Amino acid sequence: MAIRRYVLTLAFAVVTTSVSAALPAAAAPIAGSDPIYSYANAIRETVWVDTGLSAPGSARVRVAADIIRPREATGRIPVIMDASPYYTSLGRGNESQKKTYDSAGKPVLFPLAYDNYFVPRGYAVVLVDLAGTARSNGCVDVGGRSDITSAKSVIDWLNGRATGYTSATGSTTATAAWSTGAVGMIGKSYDGTVANGVAATGVDGLKTIVPIAAISSWYEYYRSSGATFTSGTPTGLAQTVENSQGAANCASVKSTLTNGSPSSGDYTSLYRERDYVRDASKVKASVFAVHGLNDLNVKTINFGLWWNALPPTTERKIWLSQTGHVDPFDYRRSVWVDTLHRWFDHYLLGIDNGIDNAPASTVEQTPDVWRDDPSWPGTTASTTLRLTPGSTTGVGTLGTTAPPARATATFTDNRTSEYDWVSNPTTASSARVLYQTGTLASDVRISGTSQITVTATSSQSAARLTAVLVDYGPATIRNYRGTGEGIRNLTTRSCWGDSTSGDSACYLDTATNTTSVTQNVISRGWADLGHYAGLESRRTLSSGTPYTITFNLATTDQVIPAGHRLAVVIGSTDSAYIASAGSSTRLTLDLTKTTLRVPLIGSI
Repeated sequence: MAIRRYVLTLAFAVVTTSVSAALPAAAAPIAGSDPIYSYANAIRETVWVDTGLSAPGSARVRVAADIIRPREATGRIPVIMDASPYYTSLGRGNESQKKTYDSAGKPVLFPLAYDNYFVPRGYAVVLVDLAGTARSNGCVDVGGRSDITSAKSVIDWLNGRATGYTSATGSTTATAAWSTGAVGMIGKSYDGTVANGVAATGVDGLKTIVPIAAISSWYEYYRSSGATFTSGTPTGLAQTVENSQGAANCASVKSTLTNGSPSSGDYTSLYRERDYVRDASKVKASVFAVHGLNDLNVKTINFGLWWNALPPTTERKIWLSQTGHVDPFDYRRSVWVDTLHRWFDHYLLGIDNGIDNAPASTVEQTPDVWRDDPSWPGTTASTTLRLTPGSTTGVGTLGTTAPPARATATFTDNRTSEYDWVSNPTTASSARVLYQTGTLASDVRISGTSQITVTATSSQSAARLTAVLVDYGPATIRNYRGTGEGIRNLTTRSCWGDSTSGDSACYLDTATNTTSVTQNVISRGWADLGHYAGLESRRTLSSGTPYTITFNLATTDQVIPAGHRLAVVIGSTDSAYIASAGSSTRLTLDLTKTTLRVPLIGSI
């Protein structure tokens, strides 16, 4: 009880003051935790936590948790955790920072600014090396039990439910008597993915997660409705991040990854284990989801599925930018740091700062122009759109009117890309069909996840399908396909917290990188027609037999301005993203049984 009284007193004391020391002069002070502790004097240590798993050779898996916490804090404090496989391989952040250590093995550089900013404000920051990476033993299993248990075990240790040690192999134990047990997990990409996975276990002590550009289903990272992405494999990723011990001892795990991810595109037991959406009902933490709407690495369907599967009682917030795979620290830094500060203060320190009553949705509509809404998505209903042929072969109208009886359209898989297909929208093309609205009289907004149902006949035993939504009209957009994915680095730096000689709080400033376009793909989806009966098993197609399949397009939030046109383009193998199922496959669509459902706000 004495400890609880101390924590409540601390929360009351800090909420009555303001802080602006680590923010630019233009930023307004915020009510919350103050930078009252010394960063230079902070305790820096490593604890190796027993995960309960067995490593090759029957050794127990211990994961290294590098910890930095204020030395002067006399009461228990909460934890901000980033669990990652990248700390000594690819590095973290825009500048690819890696952990460093002194000659005694104590941590010196904690990548990113979480430690610099939050430790002086009374938080501990814990950076966890996933099993098989950096200084942890065991094997990388790319989103499976080993990855998730690596982070969950550290939360258990912080709450007194697991055993920690002062060394990788020794027997001297370490406790977390300094911890309140309240943990907030944060991270971009793989790191945020682990946060989703741990939250889906329902572990006690995890109070909030901030998944940035995170995967919610590893199937949706490597596959799309049976279509196989060409961007990599689970085994390749494991080899990229594993340490030398893992490379030498984890062949059987990598073999399991290879066998569990067949080129058929089937949803296997391996992917089922790595599908956190299935267990979203167990989530007890609040969720602050962040994603780039033009992220072509971790496709946006990942945040869409996760968001929709969370329990209705989940306290949540979402930020959606027009960038690609970019951290908000690098596209809206001042506002991001302010918002994250308030979020952690509320959910980890219990400060009533109003963040839970602020707009739950913040969406970038055009470069650096943001819209706040009380909830997301903007609509829970879908508008059904139909495809009607016109006078030009393969080109027609997108609208609410049903096509005439027996209307069909045909195209051939020539393994070109969506970027080829969307050019010349009024011209016939053998590689795709294209249906567009008339010129819009007023703005319309697509907010949520679109679906398309296609009935198609294939000339061969296997076939791919691609559908993309296109905004036709002149616009200035973030250059998300360019280097930086919508941002560019400047030569100046700004500082976000306190520094030491080994760990600077100063990071390269960035600016918005834009480009002018006359058309822009705003959502895309892919499928293998052989998975028409389900994702578990790919079927062989019979030539001349029609098959019906429904698949998702990427979750989005886009405004199509008045004067523009909205189009759907359908082709076969999108060579920019998916592997081909064959050569010169001819596909014929039954337009009377093909529909597009769009979460549309406004009228076309």
